[in-house]
Amino acid sequence: MFKAAMMKNRKASQRRRFHRCERGAAAVEFAIVVPVFLGLMFATFEVGWFYFVNSQIDSATVEAARLIRTGRAQKLGFDKQEFYDAVCGKLSALGTCDGKLTVEVRRFTSFNELATDASSIVCSDDAETLIAGLPYDPGTDNDIVRLRICYLYQTLNPALGVNLSDRANGKRRLYGTFVSRNEPFTAGI
Repeated sequence: MFKAAMMKNRKASQRRRFHRCERGAAAVEFAIVVPVFLGLMFATFEVGWFYFVNSQIDSATVEAARLIRTGRAQKLGFDKQEFYDAVCGKLSALGTCDGKLTVEVRRFTSFNELATDASSIVCSDDAETLIAGLPYDPGTDNDIVRLRICYLYQTLNPALGVNLSDRANGKRRLYGTFVSRNEPFTAGI
């Protein structure tokens, strides 16, 4: 009987020591917290990079529209490909534009005509016939010109964090549009 009581006390003592022992607690807490922390970090990075890319698209749109509005593109004799290359150059921080960028430049005779235009923005994941049919008409003095840019943004990490894609292939369409009336740039010629 004494031996049974001794064994019982020893087992109770071991249980108390086990409950008091904190070795490995940090590892268990770390294992619980790390996935949440990494998810938040990836989401923060993804959203930050998305806003950076979006601001690059906006900046490229404004700069490219200025080329047309001031007549610089017309004076330099830019064709569709040269203007595309000029826009792509403004997006060099994002890497290559191949298969990601489309540029449309369309002239309108009035703001009413512009307001009634129901054409949608064409992106590089649309049909080849639509992409090939994108106009490049920068106009001349006092013409109303609309510049539209579409860039296919590849999301960084659609599995962890925030999924910003709106396409089935993990990409998102980012748009830039600028409407202006050309300056009378031929007056000084």
